[in-house]
Amino acid sequence: MQSVIKMDKLQKIIANAGVTSRRKAEDMINEGRVFVNGKVAKIGDRASKADEISVDGDIISKAPKEYYLLYKPIGYITTTNDEKNRETVVDLVPSINRIYPVGRLDANTSGLLILTNDGELTNILIHPKHRVSKKYIAKVNGIVTMADVNTIKKGVFMDTHKVRPDSIKVKSKNPKNKTSIVEIVVHDGKNHEIKRFFKAIGLEVISLKRTEFAFLHLRGLSKGEYRKINPKEVKLLYNLGREK
Repeated sequence: MQSVIKMDKLQKIIANAGVTSRRKAEDMINEGRVFVNGKVAKIGDRASKADEISVDGDIISKAPKEYYLLYKPIGYITTTNDEKNRETVVDLVPSINRIYPVGRLDANTSGLLILTNDGELTNILIHPKHRVSKKYIAKVNGIVTMADVNTIKKGVFMDTHKVRPDSIKVKSKNPKNKTSIVEIVVHDGKNHEIKRFFKAIGLEVISLKRTEFAFLHLRGLSKGEYRKINPKEVKLLYNLGREK
């Protein structure tokens, strides 16, 4: 029996290759920037792994998927390139293929960051509907009270709706320095989400570190070090999108 060749929408293929999002891929197709086997593509076209697809003259790599867990140090930009020529997180993970960070960590935030070239998994991990948890340790310039904790638990308006952390717990307080260490778990991924929680109670985040992403952790790694995410872990990460 002859095997059936799987055909996917071009925008899906482009997104899964890590070039850009599906929506932006559609714009690129409409702008005539995408070619399939040497011909200008149009919306609705489909292709297979056997087809040659190029975007802005660059052929999309058929490279195997790669998955890395990085202990991001402070000072590195969470992007694939920077217009100011600052150091980026991809500089810390040598790969011959185009990999990119899953989500963002501010330059002054350290901790666990996933890098990959798997667009499908990236969507699972960053989309709020999958409720993938991220744990942070924040040092703030003030003594966090139970009243403060309850205020954050009730939710803080961010953009157009109220956002609540999955959990929040004061780990320690330093009355002398007037600082607190707080563990907070979120899944929304709003821009500056942790800082905005504390800003709502009049406190500023002094330092912030992501210690966990789903079941992944930093144990065994020092700042700037990375390891490959093994196939069993990749499968478990994919399962996070099927459980919800």
